[in-house]
Amino acid sequence: MPAKFIIKTSMGDIAIALYDDTPQHRDNFAKLVGEGYYDGIRFHRVIEGFMVQTGDPLSRHDDKRPLHGTGGPDYQVPAEIKHPNKKGTLAAARNNNPQKASSGSQFYINQADNAFLDGEYTVFGIVESGIEVVDAIAVVDTDFNDNPISPVTIVTIAPVTA
Repeated sequence: MPAKFIIKTSMGDIAIALYDDTPQHRDNFAKLVGEGYYDGIRFHRVIEGFMVQTGDPLSRHDDKRPLHGTGGPDYQVPAEIKHPNKKGTLAAARNNNPQKASSGSQFYINQADNAFLDGEYTVFGIVESGIEVVDAIAVVDTDFNDNPISPVTIVTIAPVTA
């Protein structure tokens, strides 16, 4: 059974399920959730018709706004590229590295089918409900860096227990 979580945001809840065939990403996400890592982190990159990105701990701070998108833990997760970037899928962000290793914490939710990203990023989960919340986040007003002018925040992420 896949790991399931509720991402509680300042704009509503997003229920997700993580894929079993991307175990390093699934387990890393679950570990960070268990540590409360995502609590208070903002969506720092929002592009309508493309995706919404979050997971940077620097995004908790307005005074670090120019650095939003550069933070995270001091490790990467090895690539587990198996799934397409379809609307509603979660994928790990990454810097431009030849191994296509993922950020230790940053991820995005595809707001559209983004086939041009296939084979480049690890898709490790899917939205089960709350895609309308993703769509609402995608249309907020942003600055020149696609960073929401009014913060959209992850309040917490909680595991769903059966």
